[in-house]
Amino acid sequence: MPRTFPSAAQVRELDVLAEHIIPPDWQDQNGHVNIQYYQTLYEIGGWPMLERAGVDRDYFENRRLGIFDLEHHIYYLSELHVGERVTIHGRFLDRNRKRIHGMIFIVNADRDELACTLEFVATSTNLSTRRTNEFPEDILAGLDVLMDAEKHIDWPAPVCGAMAI
Repeated sequence: MPRTFPSAAQVRELDVLAEHIIPPDWQDQNGHVNIQYYQTLYEIGGWPMLERAGVDRDYFENRRLGIFDLEHHIYYLSELHVGERVTIHGRFLDRNRKRIHGMIFIVNADRDELACTLEFVATSTNLSTRRTNEFPEDILAGLDVLMDAEKHIDWPAPVCGAMAI
């Protein structure tokens, strides 16, 4: 069954986590953004997404807790080129006590089109033991608030179907 992706306008129903202009050194031999930099855009938007749930510098440095990504699935929908402006949006889809499932959406703001989706599953980690642990209650509550705030979004996230928490 073909996957349906949201339009750029639909993605803009989600808050902008970051905006970025594609620099010249991201271009590859094909004349477009090299695939490694889509992951960089994920990082650029992912940190503000996590900070909204309470996963901030204190979380890492003082609480000695972290988040490790376990899985990614990327859909490349249209090329990005040097000089183009992109906006990065995110959506938490689900969570349990140890893991979160979400998506990052990269919109080419200059061409008004969805360029890429990156679906992820990440786990809470104790940075002292380097082992998975449960998220603290305040982080779980923060995730719940963010997911509840997006219940008005009426388009389904275009998940790959192979990832779950």
